[in-house]
Amino acid sequence: MPLRMTLTAVTLDCADPRELAAFYQRVTGYEPHPKSHADFAGITREDGFTIGFQRVDDYRAPHWPDQTVPQRLHFDFDVDDLDEAEALLLKWGAAKPAHQPHEKRSRVFTDPAGHPFCVTAR
Repeated sequence: MPLRMTLTAVTLDCADPRELAAFYQRVTGYEPHPKSHADFAGITREDGFTIGFQRVDDYRAPHWPDQTVPQRLHFDFDVDDLDEAEALLLKWGAAKPAHQPHEKRSRVFTDPAGHPFCVTAR
């Protein structure tokens, strides 16, 4: 049985979350995320899908197509059961970093290429 995961958000690193959120709000017409603040801002589609922007100290913008500074983002997924999701994700090749800021309600993993993503209890 496949793991049922729903993509709920994409979060991008940046130097100024509010500025980037304002730009994408204009581009997409999405509404401001209600929990936006100085270090995180987001925009939300009517169905709840969110694009987030998180402040990163010393952020270095990617240079396309040059990979000197590669593109960075992470995916957020909702699941019915965190423990079941963890077991399956690890089996399929994900890794679980030691640092887990909110392990009881969400978990951070890395994909086989090292890109982080979050899994949150529905």
